[in-house]
Amino acid sequence: MKILRISCVIVGFLCVVLSLSAQTFTTLHNFDAADGANPYAGPVQGTNGSFFGTTSAGGATGAGTAFEITSSGALAMLSFDGTDGDFPRAGLVLAGNGNFYGTTTRGGTNGGYGTVFKITSSGMLTTLHSFDGTDGEGPNAGLVQGISGNFYGTTTTGGSGCPSGCGTIFEITPSGVLTTLQNFDLTDGAASYAPLVQGTDGNFYGTTTAGGTHSFGTVFKITPAGTLTTLYSFGGPDGDYPAAGLVQGADGNFYGTTVYGGTANYGTVFKITPSGTLTTLYSFNGQDGAYPWAVWIQATDGNFYGTTTQGGANGDGAIFAMTPGGALTTLHSFDSTDGTFPYGLAQATDGSFYGTTYEGGTSNACLYGCGTVYNLSVELGPFVKTVPTSGKVGAAVRILGTKLTGATSVTFNGTAVAFSVVSKSEITTTVPTGATTGNVQVTTPRGTLTSNVPFYVIP
Repeated sequence: MKILRISCVIVGFLCVVLSLSAQTFTTLHNFDAADGANPYAGPVQGTNGSFFGTTSAGGATGAGTAFEITSSGALAMLSFDGTDGDFPRAGLVLAGNGNFYGTTTRGGTNGGYGTVFKITSSGMLTTLHSFDGTDGEGPNAGLVQGISGNFYGTTTTGGSGCPSGCGTIFEITPSGVLTTLQNFDLTDGAASYAPLVQGTDGNFYGTTTAGGTHSFGTVFKITPAGTLTTLYSFGGPDGDYPAAGLVQGADGNFYGTTVYGGTANYGTVFKITPSGTLTTLYSFNGQDGAYPWAVWIQATDGNFYGTTTQGGANGDGAIFAMTPGGALTTLHSFDSTDGTFPYGLAQATDGSFYGTTYEGGTSNACLYGCGTVYNLSVELGPFVKTVPTSGKVGAAVRILGTKLTGATSVTFNGTAVAFSVVSKSEITTTVPTGATTGNVQVTTPRGTLTSNVPFYVIP
């Protein structure tokens, strides 16, 4: 076993060790414009075990695509045509009903200000809402499904908060009824490119790339009813332009990145408490990566994984791992043939990571390459994930995994429940009476699989 780096950080009573086995990087697909081009966001795992995402350009009309790709690299896609959306930069979210939801930055029927859409598992697309500028414009971020079952998101511009439109925060029902929760007014932030995350306290947390006290962007909290609190305003040395969303760590704090700022102005990694105390954990120096744009994740080993759009050994971007205390290891440096400008990253239930690059690859149909889909394995073990990750007793829950056939039990924090094995990658069940907040476990002939995050039982 080849050890890349070992770092021990005490978090409470937990010693998190960044000890990574020999890694395997595989390019699964090179986009060629006809089947899509320039994906900004990483893929999300579906109920059938395949991965689903978007490209911001290419396809039959050049307006972008939504695609499905298997773990072996077989790709299928549908094309946007402008009226149903154009230039989808955000990734998709798998909802509890099994459908995918997303946004496009342009297109739609109200002047081309962008859309919210739904795609069924069979590939049927429905436009749920077309923005008109007054209710927002140019949603670059993906959606998050809240505890309420509705979806929450942001727009980078539009709204009524400032003369040129500083962007909005919105709520939309699965049927398409949209409510504007907040109009940014520059003093509390502007131009949010990042998806929201719902914290364990029920509030939503996010970032803006501009505005705030020092005009370098903010971290904010907003209640489901729409009351916004600015938790932190960046000032330059501590970071600038936080374009990525936040992730809530197992310790209850939120972790994020800034594209610029830090000691070398290549961006930073930060931790912020729910009350707004910020700590800069790491400043990129270029060789280890530069300009982190995308949302990162906390994987099942307790460490954080993400990408930088540039930097690394070849200047074309990098994949990194970092302990909660800030010890960072560069896992892979892109070299343009395997991609350039990596953005999104997601951990699949087989333990490996899937992501996309905006440019690069082997196709010459785009000037700098049309982008790629890739897989990175660092030999983390398999797990299960629930959709959604919270619910009341009796609520329907989908459990995603690999090799689930033959499962003999499902428990919610130790409370057993009846279930149905739909396929090797999906189990359906409900939250059992007596369940309490904690991990979901599935026992299979190959062993017991534990959920990547606790399932929160709503009173």
